[in-house]
Amino acid sequence: MRFVVLGAGAVGGVLGARLHQAGFDVELIARGAHFRAIRDRGLTFETPSERVALPIPVHESPASISWGVDDVVLLTVKSQDTAAALSGLRASAPPDVPVVCMQNAVENERLALRLYPDVYGAVVMAPTAHLEPGAVLAYGSLLSGIIDLGRYPSGIDERAREISAAIAASSFESEACADVMRLKYAKLIVNLGNIVHAICESGEKADELVELAREEGRAALAAASIDSVADAVGDVASRWARLGVAEIDGRERSGSSTWQSFARGVGAVETDYLNGEIVLLGRQHGLATPVNARLCELAARLARERAEPGSLPAREILAAA
Repeated sequence: MRFVVLGAGAVGGVLGARLHQAGFDVELIARGAHFRAIRDRGLTFETPSERVALPIPVHESPASISWGVDDVVLLTVKSQDTAAALSGLRASAPPDVPVVCMQNAVENERLALRLYPDVYGAVVMAPTAHLEPGAVLAYGSLLSGIIDLGRYPSGIDERAREISAAIAASSFESEACADVMRLKYAKLIVNLGNIVHAICESGEKADELVELAREEGRAALAAASIDSVADAVGDVASRWARLGVAEIDGRERSGSSTWQSFARGVGAVETDYLNGEIVLLGRQHGLATPVNARLCELAARLARERAEPGSLPAREILAAA
């Protein structure tokens, strides 16, 4: 089995690094300066206990890969980039290549299933970062993360077990899971706070805003009869303790993937696929979701403006929503 990591950022880069270190065949796909840095110097991989440059093959697009029958695609791009990534993959990869959606949000699997028959969902819980070209960081000192996966929309097959076993052999916990989307919806509720933590200073008002967004989220999922009960997914503090999250060279993990997108000034964030999923469900089921709708509007504007993280007072958002 060879793993093709489509999107070698924080999660994809760390997972690719760990699979490579465990002896699995890995190919990375990255873009722009990140691609060039990995091509020229290898993937710089940092943890609380090591800093290495890994000579993992890297490509700028799926078109330059010589695809084989044993390849598995690990899709790790941000959700707003999924449609374009899948379109590029479709132009060059075999029509039956398995695709594992290892992203936040719940729309990616639906997009992949339109194009590929074998789609898997994965819920990824990993304290990682990607803030500069060519480098990824994993803050877990005991394990790099927890990744459970299963077929989409449900079920387990032998390939799911094999992929899970490979991940579990690579400094992650991993299990094959028959109802992985329940876990992904539980993670969606947690991720509704990502944009608040990215654009607001921390404090009581920010915490209040996060809880309001999550209350709307739970109400919208209930209205849609979607099961999202998974206590272990929501217990972030216990999970971080289990992974042994620690500083890297005196630096704590800076923030969520959304915070990192603002910090890198990439011009787009995945909020429309996180908070926007709640807005969509609310509109479908006649439920008002003003907090999440406002957060989507602000995320799009601030991303376009390449605003700095923490640039808005939470109290202003609360008042407007």
